[in-house]
Amino acid sequence: MQVTETLSEGLKRGFTVVIPAAQLEGKHAKRLAELCRTLTLPGFRPGKVPPTVVRKRYGPAVQAEVLEESVNEATNQVLSDRGLRAATQPKVDVVSLGGGEGAEAKDLEFKVELELMPEIAMPDFAAITLTRLKATPADADVEKALGEVATRAATLEPVAEARPAAQGDVVVADFAGTVEGEAFQGGTGKDLEVEIGGTGFIPGFAEQLEGIAPGESRTIDVTFPENYGVETLAGKPAKFAITATALKQKSVPAVDDALAEKLGAGTLAELRELIVERMQRDYDQISRLRLKRALLDELAKIEFAVPQGMVEAEFGQIWARVEADRKAGQIDEGDAGKDEETLKGEYRAIAERRVRLGLLLAEIGRNNGITVGQEEINRAMRQEAARYPGQEQQVLEFFRKNPQAQDGLRGPIFEEKVIDFILELAKVEERGVTAEELTANPDSPA
Repeated sequence: MQVTETLSEGLKRGFTVVIPAAQLEGKHAKRLAELCRTLTLPGFRPGKVPPTVVRKRYGPAVQAEVLEESVNEATNQVLSDRGLRAATQPKVDVVSLGGGEGAEAKDLEFKVELELMPEIAMPDFAAITLTRLKATPADADVEKALGEVATRAATLEPVAEARPAAQGDVVVADFAGTVEGEAFQGGTGKDLEVEIGGTGFIPGFAEQLEGIAPGESRTIDVTFPENYGVETLAGKPAKFAITATALKQKSVPAVDDALAEKLGAGTLAELRELIVERMQRDYDQISRLRLKRALLDELAKIEFAVPQGMVEAEFGQIWARVEADRKAGQIDEGDAGKDEETLKGEYRAIAERRVRLGLLLAEIGRNNGITVGQEEINRAMRQEAARYPGQEQQVLEFFRKNPQAQDGLRGPIFEEKVIDFILELAKVEERGVTAEELTANPDSPA
């Protein structure tokens, strides 16, 4: 095999590879001989098919198989002999298709181009200084959470006195809607419960029922949102004839042992303890996310050449999601008012950061023997399955039959293990903060 380097620019490499015809012919003959020994054809005993018959019937297919195999093996050998690691799938262009027999046999010549994995110098983890924010639930926040628990446990009770609906009340109503004077599917119903000031209805629907009393009728005008789920109604104005039939109000239970017992928490003290534990877990998770982000910001400053093919592939995935969101009318607030060139520049920078961090974390893990065991994958599979009550076995079976889906679980586990490894070596100081400081937008000037 003759190999000539044709390109060496940054991480890009190119080679021209020539495989002698004799080598190809040897592989071809060997493969045909194997078929002669194993092939079964009508009219011939097993393993006794004449070579001339096998060559005539299967020669072209075997030759194509040999050529493809030879290209793949040669490409891998080129990389292995030079100690190169490919960052992207090598691009192969055949210059001269080898094959043939005897005097007509031709060498196989092809060109291969690829991008290499960059050389990444390991940072001094001990020189990284970070701050872990630590917050504990304040008594006022715990009491507020208890109040929210009681509110969610509220029941609806009929309003005895005759009065108009106020904020927080629930109006029970019959309704009939029309668009352009025509009734539409789902637009008519009875005993609809509408909370004044609540959400979940067409904007302006619940608001216009404030002040209505049982037995009263009124007609309201609303407009369906542009992104409404029913395409034939999206963005269209509608009229609803409403008749209130009853009025209810929420009865919020007292925050006491009876509420705790109703919720299966035993006593109020035990319920309070459960809430504190839940809030602390939430705070610790936010603290972890902020610490991880600060670490990644530091790691992103480490400079090394990034394979542009990987950046373009990552950008392509990001931009496809951006365009899909645009079509669905879901434009990110930060993107509003920006032209496409500006947006592409910003998202390409995000793509490069992701690739840079991904390569760096992978290299740190490789150099330090960090791996993800099967038991860790199994645990993640069980956790994912638990998110689908009643379908756990189907989810587990899906993962078992789809190794790529398992790889989707492996990546985040590997990343967290590498992050933990770095944090063990970095200088991490702890600073107590309030819950408001912990949950504040880390990008805000404050």
